[in-house]
Amino acid sequence: MNFSYSETQLMVAQAAKEFAEKYVRPHVMEWDESQEFPIEVFRKAGDLGFMGVLVPEIYGGSGLDYHDYIAIVEEISKVDPSIGLSIAAHNSLCTNHILSFGNEEQKQRWLPKLASGEWIGAWGITEHNTGSDSGGMATTAVKDGDSWVLNGAKNFITHGKSGQIAVVIARTGEKGDKHAITAFAVERGTPGFSSGKKENKLGMRASETAELVFQDCRIPDANRLGEIGEGFIQAMKILDGGRISIGALSLGIAKGAYEAALKYAKERVQFGKRLIELQGVGFKLADMATEIEASELLLHKAAYQKNNHQRVTLSGAMAKMYSSEMCVRVATEAIQIHGGYGYTKDFPVEKFFRDSKLCTIGEGTTEIQKLVISRQIDKLK
Repeated sequence: MNFSYSETQLMVAQAAKEFAEKYVRPHVMEWDESQEFPIEVFRKAGDLGFMGVLVPEIYGGSGLDYHDYIAIVEEISKVDPSIGLSIAAHNSLCTNHILSFGNEEQKQRWLPKLASGEWIGAWGITEHNTGSDSGGMATTAVKDGDSWVLNGAKNFITHGKSGQIAVVIARTGEKGDKHAITAFAVERGTPGFSSGKKENKLGMRASETAELVFQDCRIPDANRLGEIGEGFIQAMKILDGGRISIGALSLGIAKGAYEAALKYAKERVQFGKRLIELQGVGFKLADMATEIEASELLLHKAAYQKNNHQRVTLSGAMAKMYSSEMCVRVATEAIQIHGGYGYTKDFPVEKFFRDSKLCTIGEGTTEIQKLVISRQIDKLK
């Protein structure tokens, strides 16, 4: 068992850190205030290989593994979680769905554009009336000759306006039947495919979240991903791996908040002592450091299993649940350590606090993770 970072991990982490410091940090609060989605930053991320982290080199990707992927998302999220979230969603959801379930023609057609950052990807499963209950979705795809006609809407979709392609999970049979759901790829510009409302969010404000709307949207059967009726199973497998990336996002937020709090506690003097020398503050930082370490270990165990083609339903859910709840706790304590200054926008911890909460909701709420974990441990012998 090896707990050391590989040379590749250290190299990609350094590249991600330099990218975030140069292209992201100068604009963090500007993007947060304006809710601008900085597309050009993702083009640059594509140039560095961050938009096709797991995609094999033959399709224009970086061909890296999940340990490297965690390192990239973590380093970027330490600077701006919004950018980390968008990179995670692009890689884990849309791109990985096509990589995992697309045929050779589909992979060659779409993956090079996604891996280079030329195209931004979206992934649509959530609907207005079916959040966690995704099996009850209302969006339909009806076969008509060699085409499918999509009708319905998806909401809370990352890159719902700017994405050039969306993987859409739609019902192709009876409502409530999880074996009557199929996955499709829909390109921007297809008649009947449009974007709806862009959400005005508490945090992650530079990561675009919007509706996908389908009104008699006709796509060829060549855009179907995998077999008819396999869409729900595909989506659950994609979310298993995607939860590792949300865990990495959570880890980056926690480290960013912790490092800011540690720096402040070492410099700020009260009662004739540095804050870190006051037990009340020192113990908070000790808890934060320990929880971050535990989160990192859980995540890299899940990454190890994923790299070795083992099931990560249990380990991914555990890592995501613990890391996301941990990052909220750490961000909250970071504000407390800063006191009144932590409540102002002059220090970075208030943004980490606002951004952190999404991690307990996106790609399966904490409650859904507990459901997944409890069902998995019930099956263990």
